[in-house]
Amino acid sequence: MPFTIDGVVPWGRTMDEYCGMFDLGERDLSGRILGCGDGPASFNAEMTAQGYRVVSVDPLYAFAGEAIEQRVEETYEIILEQLARNLDDFVWTYVPSLPALGERRMTAMRRFLADYLRGKREGRYLDASLPDLPFEDGSFDVALSSHFLFLYSEQFDLTFHVRALQEMLRVATEARAFPLLQIGGAPSPHVEGVIDAFTRQGFQARIEDVPYEFQRGGSRMLRLRRLSGAQQS
Repeated sequence: MPFTIDGVVPWGRTMDEYCGMFDLGERDLSGRILGCGDGPASFNAEMTAQGYRVVSVDPLYAFAGEAIEQRVEETYEIILEQLARNLDDFVWTYVPSLPALGERRMTAMRRFLADYLRGKREGRYLDASLPDLPFEDGSFDVALSSHFLFLYSEQFDLTFHVRALQEMLRVATEARAFPLLQIGGAPSPHVEGVIDAFTRQGFQARIEDVPYEFQRGGSRMLRLRRLSGAQQS
């Protein structure tokens, strides 16, 4: 079934949020970063403006900026209404209120849209998706998955998660996924299975606390690192 923009719920996050979600320090930022499923985040635009190197992949990037902008406008109020009905499921410290969250998201998405055409020309926004990435082995230092893996645990099974993370670790030395909760806030049932699978293959697999929490209980990421002698699939 072809990917269509009608099913996309665009929700942009900022570089500051990425740094918190993935505990990114200067050493991480100075490396070669791949964002998997970045959508309309401003992470790439902000990173590029500061001289860092990042490539984002998402099937959303098959569409023109005008189509993405229209979809943002169609879904923005719907998302805020859903959040308003579930305020207690979120922690309002990093973002103090629902209006502030809405403004932050729109600012991020506008910055993405302003950078989108240039980024497409420069090869920074590529139409691609897990578990098949169009890069050579070891092209990046770290690959990130924000609000895709584990969040959609009902839609994607354990096998998919393992394949997706194997692909991230094929193209990067390290993979990080955030959050470890599924939609609705329950812990993902795939986390332990993923850790077991990669530990058996000789990878380093750790759950780490991060300095960011918006979805209540969602303040941890999975960090996988390819060590010397780890198997490649």
